[in-house]
Amino acid sequence: MVGIVIISHSLKAAEGIKEIAQQMGREVPIVAVGGTEDGDLGTDPLAIKEAIESIGETDGVLLLVDLGSAVMNTQLAIDMLQDELQKRVVLCNAPILEGAVVAAVEAAMGHTLAQVKRAAEEAGQMEKLL
Repeated sequence: MVGIVIISHSLKAAEGIKEIAQQMGREVPIVAVGGTEDGDLGTDPLAIKEAIESIGETDGVLLLVDLGSAVMNTQLAIDMLQDELQKRVVLCNAPILEGAVVAAVEAAMGHTLAQVKRAAEEAGQMEKLL
């Protein structure tokens, strides 16, 4: 099963998104990471790396990020991973909340990492208003 890491500048935001996504895929490994070591807003490459490693034994790990520097720090975290795990980790260009929910559903259905990533990225095109 594909695992999901939600990366936000705010740990509270990441945990809230995780809570919603976990409702859609209860058995899906989902980890929330965010904020700095001293509790401020920001992202920490080492914390992101540890979050990825904590679910690295899955069929792959999808990474969802919120804003600019989260992308940079996530890319740094990926570079710090062992080669074998790096091959099973993808950074996703999806809206963090909608992407996490759709990714959790897709992962729960047993879809591949590529399928989960594609569905999460397509969530950016979802109509909210009819």
